[in-house]
Amino acid sequence: MARKIIIAVSAGIFALSAAACNTVRGAGEDIESVADAGSEAIN
Repeated sequence: MARKIIIAVSAGIFALSAAACNTVRGAGEDIESVADAGSEAIN
Protein backbone atom coordinates (compact mmCIF):
# COMPACT_ATOMS: atom_id res chain seq x y z
CA MET A 1 0.00 0.00 0.00
CA ALA A 2 2.69 2.48 1.00
CA ARG A 3 4.73 1.55 -2.08
CA LYS A 4 1.84 2.51 -4.38
CA ILE A 5 1.51 5.88 -2.66
CA ILE A 6 5.23 6.56 -3.00
CA ILE A 7 5.14 5.66 -6.70
CA ALA A 8 2.10 7.88 -7.29
CA VAL A 9 3.66 10.84 -5.49
CA SER A 10 6.95 10.38 -7.35
CA ALA A 11 5.15 10.29 -10.69
CA GLY A 12 3.25 13.47 -9.79
CA ILE A 13 6.41 15.30 -8.79
CA PHE A 14 8.12 14.20 -12.01
CA ALA A 15 5.19 15.42 -14.13
CA LEU A 16 5.11 18.81 -12.40
CA SER A 17 8.86 19.32 -12.73
CA ALA A 18 8.74 18.44 -16.43
CA ALA A 19 5.93 20.94 -16.98
CA ALA A 20 7.86 23.63 -15.10
CA CYS A 21 10.95 23.09 -17.26
CA ASN A 22 8.95 23.51 -20.44
CA THR A 23 7.36 26.69 -19.12
CA VAL A 24 10.69 28.23 -18.12
CA ARG A 25 12.24 27.24 -21.46
CA GLY A 26 9.36 28.89 -23.34
CA ALA A 27 9.67 32.05 -21.28
CA GLY A 28 13.41 32.17 -21.98
CA GLU A 29 12.82 31.84 -25.71
CA ASP A 30 10.22 34.64 -25.59
CA ILE A 31 12.59 36.96 -23.76
CA GLU A 32 15.37 36.14 -26.23
CA SER A 33 13.16 36.91 -29.23
CA VAL A 34 12.12 40.26 -27.70
CA ALA A 35 15.77 41.11 -27.08
CA ASP A 36 16.67 40.21 -30.67
CA ALA A 37 13.82 42.35 -32.03
CA GLY A 38 14.89 45.28 -29.87
CA SER A 39 18.48 44.93 -31.03
CA GLU A 40 17.40 44.91 -34.66
CA ALA A 41 15.19 47.97 -34.14
CA ILE A 42 18.09 49.91 -32.60
CA ASN A 43 20.44 49.06 -35.47
